[in-house]
Amino acid sequence: MPDDVVELILNDHRKFEELMRGLRDSTSDRAGLRDELAQLLVAHGEAEEREVYPQLEKKASDDEDVEHSEEEHAEINKALLEFLEVKDLDGDDYDEKLEELAEVLNHHVNEEEQTLLNDAREEVPSEERAKLGAAFLVARDTLLKTNCGRIENVRLVVEKTKDRID
Repeated sequence: MPDDVVELILNDHRKFEELMRGLRDSTSDRAGLRDELAQLLVAHGEAEEREVYPQLEKKASDDEDVEHSEEEHAEINKALLEFLEVKDLDGDDYDEKLEELAEVLNHHVNEEEQTLLNDAREEVPSEERAKLGAAFLVARDTLLKTNCGRIENVRLVVEKTKDRID
């Protein structure tokens, strides 16, 4: 089902992987890919926290999974900000910050797919997953239209959520 929230989230996860591969490629448009990744990461995380996590928390077998995922979003945003602050897109600092971002992002994606998304498949009826998917898409797409991945906004997001990781 194309509007199933689980499938929509998984599609974004695959897009993250594709963008990360491109960012590792020294011949790619790294600036463009970095901007695209920043936009999607911020919009995806914020949409999950606004529209999806509150509903999954009600159904989850372990509501600590939702809180843990929110903490991981804060870690991802912090790593994203550090990656966005790199000026030289061909230097060692770029590679280091990209790897740090990849590490926290991959960890989160793997955990979310094994816990929250499996819980959603098992506990949330398909009609409700479709409604969650529609709400997720509206929130995500609205955020994408605001250029939510620009560095100034990522700084604000990190500041707003820094208590989750301190």
